[in-house]
Amino acid sequence: MAAKDTETVSIDGHRLRLTNLDKVMYPETGTTKADVIGYYNAIAEVMIPHTRDRIATRKRWVHGVGTPEHPGEVFFQKNLDPASTPGWVKTRTITHKTSANTYPLANDRATLVWLAQLAALELHVPQWRVGRGDQRRNPDRLVLDLDPGEGATLLDCAEVARLARAILADMGLDPLPVTSGSKGIHLYAPLDGSQTSDQVSAVAHELARALEADHPDLVVSDMKKALRAGKVLVDWSQNNGAKTTIAPYSLRGRFRPTVAAPRTWRELASKDLRQLEYPEVLDRVKKRGDPLADLAAGRAAAEETDRLTTYRSKRDADRTPEPVPSVSPDAADGRSFVIQEHHARRLHWDFRLQHDGVLVSWALPKGPPTDPKQNHLAVHVEDHPLEYGTFAGDIPHGEYGAGHVDIWDHGEYELEKWRDDEVIVTLHGQRDGGLGGVPRRFALIATAQGSDEKNWLIHLMKEADSRGGAATKASATSSPARAAGAAGSTAKPPARAIDSPPVSPMLATLGSRKDIHDESEWAFEMKWDGIRAIAVVQGGALRLTTRNGNDVTRTYPELAGLVALAGGHDLVVDGEIVTLTRQGRPDFGLLQTRMGLTRPAEVEAAAKRAPAHYFVFDLLELDGKDLRRETYDDRRAALEAALRPPTGDPVQVPPAFAGDVDHAIASSKELGLEGVMAKQRDGTYATGRRSRTWIKIKHHLSQEVVIGGWTPGNGRRANGIGALLLGIPDGDVLRYVGKVGTGFTDAMLDDLAKKLSAHERKTAPLEGVPSLDARGAHWVRPEYVGEVEFAEWTGTDRLRQPSWRGLRPDKSVDEVVRES
Repeated sequence: MAAKDTETVSIDGHRLRLTNLDKVMYPETGTTKADVIGYYNAIAEVMIPHTRDRIATRKRWVHGVGTPEHPGEVFFQKNLDPASTPGWVKTRTITHKTSANTYPLANDRATLVWLAQLAALELHVPQWRVGRGDQRRNPDRLVLDLDPGEGATLLDCAEVARLARAILADMGLDPLPVTSGSKGIHLYAPLDGSQTSDQVSAVAHELARALEADHPDLVVSDMKKALRAGKVLVDWSQNNGAKTTIAPYSLRGRFRPTVAAPRTWRELASKDLRQLEYPEVLDRVKKRGDPLADLAAGRAAAEETDRLTTYRSKRDADRTPEPVPSVSPDAADGRSFVIQEHHARRLHWDFRLQHDGVLVSWALPKGPPTDPKQNHLAVHVEDHPLEYGTFAGDIPHGEYGAGHVDIWDHGEYELEKWRDDEVIVTLHGQRDGGLGGVPRRFALIATAQGSDEKNWLIHLMKEADSRGGAATKASATSSPARAAGAAGSTAKPPARAIDSPPVSPMLATLGSRKDIHDESEWAFEMKWDGIRAIAVVQGGALRLTTRNGNDVTRTYPELAGLVALAGGHDLVVDGEIVTLTRQGRPDFGLLQTRMGLTRPAEVEAAAKRAPAHYFVFDLLELDGKDLRRETYDDRRAALEAALRPPTGDPVQVPPAFAGDVDHAIASSKELGLEGVMAKQRDGTYATGRRSRTWIKIKHHLSQEVVIGGWTPGNGRRANGIGALLLGIPDGDVLRYVGKVGTGFTDAMLDDLAKKLSAHERKTAPLEGVPSLDARGAHWVRPEYVGEVEFAEWTGTDRLRQPSWRGLRPDKSVDEVVRES
């Protein structure tokens, strides 16, 4: 297989090997497998809401769709092969009448790309979703398939769609159209999930019969082909629980690359209505968004009407002794609490507070903290019924949360504060309870780690944190600061300059899990995929500088709210500037579109397109006091007291994990992050130096490199950059370490071509470039630093399977070192 026909890519933290990229899947248009993969990668953001948690059956054209004279062979595939399925692909096993099949769930971009790599051009999904325990939920949408018989047209289908819309509107349903990519139109209407598939199917059948009775010359509801000539079949049967429908935004295995494309009702009224091909769909989504977005939004709204809907969806009252009430809760008064010790797959403690008729609940992997200096992770989980406050016993194997549950402590609580992002309570437990029989004051604070609202931290407040004490005073000043930070987070930074020299941040050493011997000596933070930045707040002014001292304050104006969050204090903090996908994961490629911008109009436009966030993880100075000689634990406690931003603010203080490296690594992988930072709890802050008191544990290897040249590409890249030639400083020379030709977007290549063309030179700046790699090379002055992800170092000190991640304008050439 030719090298250009194979690429290894990283998608949201998952590595995929893509093969046969030049294979033509649609001969009529020359659409290749690379084009198909590119489409599913690009459309994922709007497609996934319509496929999430729905089992996906696949139609695969391994050798392409062929031509009308020689059609390609299609494979209809339900069951997955576990041996060839990556472990990160979410799956569900569904029991049918004659078999039990395991299906993938197209819940993320990486899975869509993996399915495209398997030549699964078409994805078909049911109208219901699967819950925990592989249980089918009731359908959350109704679908009608309007299929033209011989002699009928797409415009006839549009007319029937309008007639059906009128009937559905009278039923309180608002349907949305999708041109199927084949011949007809699909109509979707959101449901509240209160009816079974059989009930929804019966309603759809009656609707089809009504349309046929009112318009017998245009509509037929019977499947017999003999009755369909010149008419539109209203196929109601796809609401059957055993049936599936082509997923919105799926490609079709036709002779041209058409798509099941969501449309507007205005479009359906056009005489020029036709099926759309994938380039048109991508362009429409880029300009107009998803016309079908309300379908998923309606489902979410319906699920929020009952606070116990999620709880019930995860449990079967016939299989678990847990209380599963069938009616919605009333907002009963009361201030009860319970903490349950839960010996599930992983031991944890469930922390529950009575509020608004339910037990609002958090899972504590390490239990309630016993030291005010050690905050613990608190994962906000679904609300539980009040009856759960007395539950103890065994949840059967195979059920959600299987394991033994004991009541660790229970009693009443005093409420000091209850907000969407912060809860402060004092618990009064039992004399023989886990809290020791004395009042304990806890603060639960939402951190929005990775923009995931489930991730909070729980803090045991000191005895001094009483009303009128020093901590309360600090907390009181933080509230207006938070309000100001939220309201003014997009304000421009003050014009007053900060003249002090930029602070050079402390650097970590690359390591692995085996470097952590005594977990109790370490704290663990998530490793964010962005650029390091030191923020100085002084006299109401803000300055942001990168690792090499560049001032980027004007580049990220949305971070100016840090001044208000400081609450009048002067401070110096260390953190990471990141941009996030809609799924809340850091996206370094997206951040690159922000780097280097200074013109106000460009900055404003970029901030709207890709807003920046600042994740603060260390406090170096507070009101002129240097904290760098203090321990990590003391600096961390001071940071959390000084900055308490509200959920959703561009500035956040992500939580630290105490003493459980495996849980931290697992959480990082689950969130799709780059890795974990391990920090010695008694370690000081070593300004500008690399230290083993900070160890970075990455899921994949990465390396900063210097660009020394480039070679032209082939095919679509014939007139541009095909690969970059890379080096790493080694004494007085720049040592060649390999070339990278994957991981680029078209925008990246255009930007690199523009930059490198202004820095050309005649001779190679790299030492040790093999003649084969140097063939046809264009050499450039070694002034640009980038980053690659790679599999390993070879025996000849070359990067194996490197993939480009992006330029690093925050790094200088003399800072690049080999990380091993």
